[in-house]
Amino acid sequence: MDTVIRRLINKEGTLLNNLFLKRIYEPFDELDGFRILVDRLWPRGISKDAAKLTAWEKEIAPSPELRKWFCHKPELFEEFRVKYIEELRTDEQKQMIINQIIAMTSKGRVTLLYGAKDPVYNHAIVLQEELNRIIMN
Repeated sequence: MDTVIRRLINKEGTLLNNLFLKRIYEPFDELDGFRILVDRLWPRGISKDAAKLTAWEKEIAPSPELRKWFCHKPELFEEFRVKYIEELRTDEQKQMIINQIIAMTSKGRVTLLYGAKDPVYNHAIVLQEELNRIIMN
């Protein structure tokens, strides 16, 4: 068993989930752990001090072309999901960031921060699902 997975399993054999999502507009909480902004664009109205980021991984976000095409339209979400997963799995820079995030989850809680208003139809949901898929395999 991979050491990252081993660290995520408690003594009862239950997988401990250390990967969370949160809108960057929600208040900072010490329990957030590592706070990673996963948007390509800086969120409006948030100062860098108030964000209290561990990292801003803008390159993990969808490509500008894909982001503009999707435009947060729920009816395009399933196709967007497929295209974004393809980017996550084939882009070398995105793969390096994924590996860094997974390594962070072995050290503690990681909160992926995003600015989108919609908590269901956004790229951070897809990213979290892909990260969880990798961690579980």
